[in-house]
Amino acid sequence: MTNVSNRRSMMGLYSGNTCIRSHQVRFVLSEKGILTEINNIDGSKVPEDLIALNPFATLPTLIDRELVLYDSTVIIEYLDERYPHPPLMPVSPVERAKIRLALASLEKEIVEPAMQLDLAIGTRNENAQRKKLKSILNSSADMFDANKYFLSDDFTIVDCVLAPILWRLDYFGITLSNDHKSIHEYSERVFLRDTFKESLSEDEEEMQL
Repeated sequence: MTNVSNRRSMMGLYSGNTCIRSHQVRFVLSEKGILTEINNIDGSKVPEDLIALNPFATLPTLIDRELVLYDSTVIIEYLDERYPHPPLMPVSPVERAKIRLALASLEKEIVEPAMQLDLAIGTRNENAQRKKLKSILNSSADMFDANKYFLSDDFTIVDCVLAPILWRLDYFGITLSNDHKSIHEYSERVFLRDTFKESLSEDEEEMQL
């Protein structure tokens, strides 16, 4: 996938074809309209050139000229600071701190359980991990009610982190009841963004077919 909506730069991204953290970064890149050469890696075979760039050979890995970044949180914040328009973080230091706190909470409470479920698919631990993530989402349902987007009326980095997980609920075998109307409406609102559609790999597109 290459985003050609704005030819401001040519970055490189090593991205997992179905990797949650890679999808989060691709979503940010798409929102920013940054021209990016994306190498979507399918499977466990790691390209030798990635190993040369990143000693941990982890995904995602971003290359911007001489800079190599391989932590998704660092990558996302770097992209927002490097390309401030459109902003995905508030201008106010107080509000930025609140977003960072929300990201830290989201990482612990939703992202990590989703990652664990993704790894557990096809194993004896799959059902337990599925129940854990579903329970967390059930208990978080009220947080989708108050604002247009998650915790804010403005679209932020938090939405870029959360949406790829909600996109995978069918793939994870998680069905939310009609009582969770606010989560369904939020998901539909974000999934209909052209930038979200552009961020999907072919394998991710098929997760909801």
